Amino acid sequence: MSAHKYELMFIADPELDERALRKLTDQYMETVTNEGGKVEEPDIWGRRKLAYEIDDKNEGNYVVVNYSCEPAVSAELDRVLNLNDSVLRTKIMRKDVK
Repeated sequence: MSAHKYELMFIADPELDERALRKLTDQYMETVTNEGGKVEEPDIWGRRKLAYEIDDKNEGNYVVVNYSCEPAVSAELDRVLNLNDSVLRTKIMRKDVK
């Protein structure tokens, strides 16, 4: 199997400050790097108004990260992100599909 390119976007709790948000992002990206994947610098958009309320919250911290890894590693990343109460929503898109 070969590595695929992915883009992860997640929305985290708006109460997290920038340092906590970066720590959370780095913690989850270690899931990729520990399995030999590559992670680009995260693009932290910060607090934004949500299109609709999620868990009684009107705002969320948006983070976008591009990375490459094996499909099973990306599936595990998605699984562990969904277990964290500080992560409101996740979306992982495979970028190298034609």
